[in-house]
Amino acid sequence: MANSSGEQSQQSPLASQRAKEANQPRAGWFPLGYKEGFNQWWAGLSPAVTEHKVLSFIPHLQNPPTQTETGSEPPTPSGSLMEIHDDAAHKAAPVSPDSNTDPYGPRQWNSNLVKLAGKNRALNEFSVERIGEEVENNLVMLHGYGAGLGFFYKNFEALSRAPGWKLYALDLLGMGRSSRPPFRIHAKDHQGKITEAENWFVDALEDWRVQKNIDKFTLLGHSLGGYLAVAYALKYPGHLNKLILASPVGIPEDPYAVSAEMPDPEDSTMANERAKDGKPPRKPLPKWLTYLWDANISPFSLVRWSGPLGPRLVSGWTSRRFAHLPPEEAQALHDYSYSLFRQRGSGEYALAYILAPGAFARSPLIRRIHGVGRQYLGVHSGPIPDSNNPTGIDSGVVADRPRENGIPVVLMYGDHDWMDTKAGYAAAEKINEERKKVSREKGKDSGEAKVVIIRNAGHHVYLDGWEEFNEVMRGEMSGVEKAQKMR
Repeated sequence: MANSSGEQSQQSPLASQRAKEANQPRAGWFPLGYKEGFNQWWAGLSPAVTEHKVLSFIPHLQNPPTQTETGSEPPTPSGSLMEIHDDAAHKAAPVSPDSNTDPYGPRQWNSNLVKLAGKNRALNEFSVERIGEEVENNLVMLHGYGAGLGFFYKNFEALSRAPGWKLYALDLLGMGRSSRPPFRIHAKDHQGKITEAENWFVDALEDWRVQKNIDKFTLLGHSLGGYLAVAYALKYPGHLNKLILASPVGIPEDPYAVSAEMPDPEDSTMANERAKDGKPPRKPLPKWLTYLWDANISPFSLVRWSGPLGPRLVSGWTSRRFAHLPPEEAQALHDYSYSLFRQRGSGEYALAYILAPGAFARSPLIRRIHGVGRQYLGVHSGPIPDSNNPTGIDSGVVADRPRENGIPVVLMYGDHDWMDTKAGYAAAEKINEERKKVSREKGKDSGEAKVVIIRNAGHHVYLDGWEEFNEVMRGEMSGVEKAQKMR
């Protein structure tokens, strides 16, 4: 039900999804046949191959570069470690279509694996820049839970038309074709576990920024990527020009999610593949769901365990998610999704520490988002607003330290999004209230927030309503340019 402001009523995203699927014919739940599913499992296409196929649908880029330093090997039955190949032959040479095939160019497209500090830590990066122009602005794009940068294939070309901009799409650490180090939680307390899980991702993003020598950038995050984009803004202030959240998860507050128990810290990700003994406590969601969640068994674990049935299980999601796309593109996205889902688990295990069953955040962003753009400058120990801890998160944070002066925040939702649009309006109100408060106390603040609704789009706004999404994004990018000129 929508209210007069275009908001949607609050409900569990999982419940919403189940309600939609209840209206689907049962015969169509898993449309991929057993034989076709077995053939796909047996073929074992590597993530590098499937990513390349998806990116080949980018206009004017029929042969995209694809690094094979990770994701070049077909998965083993137990899942691939996504190991890093250091051989130069696995690197990808840049691709530059000529003016006859690239009417909005010339542009240069790159696929790189960016090595980070520590063992087996690297981010898969796909980028495009305009040749012969100085890079004045950078746009960084983060995908959602379990997905990959290839999902943005409808956006790269259109957004890279903007003069002076360089685009980067990244696979989150432990997802996509980034490396998949073991995910470990060492903290024992509730908040410590949440902070450690968030830091696992945002520390990798900051390491990437340092490696690329980028001072400031505009950050776009979808779903879980949006949640982590907020976390990054809070922990590493001073590096964002604008924050764009596309159907972000984790904004609204739910009393159960805040107080719900978490999985116990494990020594390694492989331990998370094993269900725990004992009965689950009574909770408002189905017992089988809360049992798997509390055991930190991800949906991708089920895909891996199911062997030849895996492609058929995945088709139940991809057939609905990509039904609006041309058949060849929908098939490529199905293949890409399955090749990623069957990789050995890593970053996926963080979800149980960030969200409770029902997809509500254990530390809701509605409690923290007002701090975006208003933190003390300098690294923080975690994504916690300074206003929530007046003495400072770190001993080095003191009252007379300079603060950020606010950054614009845009929250985007589809007009039939199952994510809670009402929470987006509440988050924008919180940010704008904080702006008024800071402006009264300390002068001008640039931290205005707004909500944008994309027509004919669901949760994947950048893909469902890609044309309007790209138009809105170009407008927001232009707004960054105007703000810079004013400064």
